[in-house]
Amino acid sequence: MSTPLSYLLVRALVRFLLALFYRRVDVVEARRIPAEGPLVIAANHHNAVVDAMLLIAVVPRRVRTLANAPLFHHPLIGPFLRLLGALPVHRRQEAGNDPARNAELFAATTATLRRGGAIAIFPEGRTQPEPVLLTLRTGAARMLLAAEAEPGGAEVVLLPVGLVFQKPGTFRDGRALVLVGSPVPTADARTLAAAGRPEDAARLLTDRLTESLRAQIVEADDRKTLQLLELVEELWQEESGYRPAGERERVEWLQRAMRTYETFRTAAPGRIAAFRAELDGFAQDLDRAGLAVRQLSHRYAPGVVLAFAVREGLSLLLGAPLALLGIAVHVVPYQLTGFAVRLLDRTAEEEATDKIAAGLLLYPLAWAVEAFLVLRFGGGWALAAFLVALFPLGFFALGWRERLLRLERELSAFFRFLRDRELPRRLGERRQVLAAELRALARAVPELWPE
Repeated sequence: MSTPLSYLLVRALVRFLLALFYRRVDVVEARRIPAEGPLVIAANHHNAVVDAMLLIAVVPRRVRTLANAPLFHHPLIGPFLRLLGALPVHRRQEAGNDPARNAELFAATTATLRRGGAIAIFPEGRTQPEPVLLTLRTGAARMLLAAEAEPGGAEVVLLPVGLVFQKPGTFRDGRALVLVGSPVPTADARTLAAAGRPEDAARLLTDRLTESLRAQIVEADDRKTLQLLELVEELWQEESGYRPAGERERVEWLQRAMRTYETFRTAAPGRIAAFRAELDGFAQDLDRAGLAVRQLSHRYAPGVVLAFAVREGLSLLLGAPLALLGIAVHVVPYQLTGFAVRLLDRTAEEEATDKIAAGLLLYPLAWAVEAFLVLRFGGGWALAAFLVALFPLGFFALGWRERLLRLERELSAFFRFLRDRELPRRLGERRQVLAAELRALARAVPELWPE
C-alpha cells in the first residue's frame, strides 16, 4: 500500500514536535514491526494524543489510528486526524443507541486489514495518568478476528507496544520510551472463532494481549510510587555500579524491583512501609537540598570545580549573544503557550498534548507578527535573515539553556557542600542505609534477583 503524501507530511511534523518537546524518545525492538501485511498495534494509554503521535512517529509504515470521535471536531487536532486517515471511535455516550456507528468502524478496520494495512488501537478504552494497565476491552481482538474471518482473509499480526514516560508533561525534561513486544500468538484463537466461539476467542486474545502489554511497561500503584522506584534505581546504580545494557534491560530491572515491593508488601508490610517512608523522606531532603543521588558521590575539589566553571562559563559566555537572540525571538510564543495551558482545565495526562497543541497555534502566529515587524522596519533582506535564522537560533538557545542549567546545578551543589560540610556525610549515610536494606530485600527474593 502506498503512503499518501499528506500522511508523510503530518508524520514529519509529528516527529519534529516530539523531538522538540521531549529530551529523548527511545525505541526498543523496532525490527519487530512488520514492514508489510495486516497489522494491529495495541498500546497502553497514559498520555492522551501524544501516545498516538508516538506510534505514528516510530512505526515506519502508514498506521490508521483509532481516535475518540469528539477529537475529529477539535479545531487543531481534527484536521490532522483526517489527514492521517484516522478512524473515529464512538464511545457509548456518543453512539447512544445507534450500534451502526461502531459497525462502520469495524467495517473500516476490516477493509484496512484486508488490504494489508495497519491499525493502531488503545485497548484500555481511555487515557489516564497513573502507571497501571486498565482492564483491556476486546476491541483489538474482535477487529483481528473479523478481518481474518472474511473469505480469503490473511493472518493478522497482533503487536503489543508499551509506552513508558518520565515527566511526560514537562518540556525538554521529559522522556518517552517505546518498547515493541513480540507478536501475540493467535492461531488457536482463530481456530476457536472458526468453531463458532468468537467471544471465547476474543477473550483468549485479550487476556494474552494483557500479559504481553504488562511485560512492556512498568506498573506501579501511582505516580508517586513510580518516582520512588526511579530513586531506588539511582541508589542501586550508585551503590552496586550496575548499568543496564539498554532500555529493555532497564525496564526489566524496574519491573523486578516492583515485584519485590509487591512481594514484601504482602509478606512483611511493616518492613516495606518503613523502607518506603525512609525513602520518601530521603527524596524530600534531596529535593530541598537541590541535589541528585549521584552528586553525593562527587568529590567537589575546589580546583576541579573552578576549572569546570571557567571552561563552561567561557563557552556559555561566547554563545550568549546568539542564545539571547534566540530567546528574544521565541520568548513571546513560549510565554503565551504557558499562559494558554494554565487557562485550560487540563488533567495530568493531557498536559503534553495541550502544550504541543497550543504551541502549534501560538508559535506560528507569533512568528508571523515578528516577521511582519522585521519586514516593516528592516526590509526584505532583514526578513530573509530572520526566516533563515529562526529555527537554528531556537535550537541553539535550547542547548545553551540546558548547559546553563547543568552548570547551575553543579555549582549549587558545590556551594551547598561548602556551607554545610556535614551535608554530604549525612545524606551519604542515609543513602548507604537505604542501599543496604535494598540489597537485603533483593537477597530475600533470589528468584527475582538472579546472580
